[in-house]
Amino acid sequence: MNSRRKFIKQTGLASLAVLASANQSCQEKEKKTPQKSVTKPLAISTWKNGMQANEAGWKVLNSGGRALDAVEQGVKVVEADPTDMSVGYGGRPDRDGIVTLDACIMDETGNAGAVCALENIMHPISVARRVMEKTPHVMLAGDGALQFAKEEGFIEENILTEKAKNQWKEWRKTSDYKPVINIENHDTIGMLALDKVGNISGACTTSGLAYKMHGRVGDSPIIGAGMYCDNEVGGAVATGMGELVMKTLGSFLVVELMNQGFSPQEAVEEAIQRIVKKIPGYQDFQIGYLAINKAGEVGAYSLHKGFNYALYADNENKLIDSDYFLKK
Repeated sequence: MNSRRKFIKQTGLASLAVLASANQSCQEKEKKTPQKSVTKPLAISTWKNGMQANEAGWKVLNSGGRALDAVEQGVKVVEADPTDMSVGYGGRPDRDGIVTLDACIMDETGNAGAVCALENIMHPISVARRVMEKTPHVMLAGDGALQFAKEEGFIEENILTEKAKNQWKEWRKTSDYKPVINIENHDTIGMLALDKVGNISGACTTSGLAYKMHGRVGDSPIIGAGMYCDNEVGGAVATGMGELVMKTLGSFLVVELMNQGFSPQEAVEEAIQRIVKKIPGYQDFQIGYLAINKAGEVGAYSLHKGFNYALYADNENKLIDSDYFLKK
């Protein structure tokens, strides 16, 4: 009995010593790790077209506006640009010659809205915001999304430009469907913003892959795939072949990794590694991720060379080439 009591006493003392040591180690780590200064406001967007999106978003942010308004106004510029053939007006159609649009948006409270397979509406991102703010749902699709948009006062109009139509007619001669890496600056604009009070919001909008099957929906309108935000942690957006992003819930994965202590750069690199480990044939496609955290730190990474992003911070808008996995 005495030996048993002695054993319990010794075990208890050893446990207390371990806890005390761990506590001391944590305190020392906290002392050694300085507080990071927050870079805010900032706006970050995928691809070269993100430069013009950032300009519009920065006007909102610099005047003290919400990150949510900044990302909506930013991507709307690209949606309305007929020279951008991967988003909104001017976007390339599906294999049946129909332009279908996908978009999602998420605010600092965790509210989200999305539309997919939406036709004949110039600004799907604004319809997605109305879904978030005026319905009990997160996503509306197809005819239902169009009906809702018209009820909300959006004007139905033809968004297939002559240039996109002629390219589709040329494609129909062979109907050879094979996505080419980086050929269209891919198929999305994703945007994240951190406003002056430290709130994060995100938006993602696309016309999808050119000449896709009618009804195909990629990652862009899916919360947690094409875009995800957690106002206590950070936000992430994806671009590229949506099927690969959906299979790994890439944007949610990036934010969750940041929640576990990863930096934005470490998180986006790990998200690409998940694709490499889990999806055969990943070499044939491009995926790019962007992320920010509450400290205003940025991460960017892609499978292949060629992904770039626009960063507006400290009153400067810059286009930056991302690091990538497949080094030749």
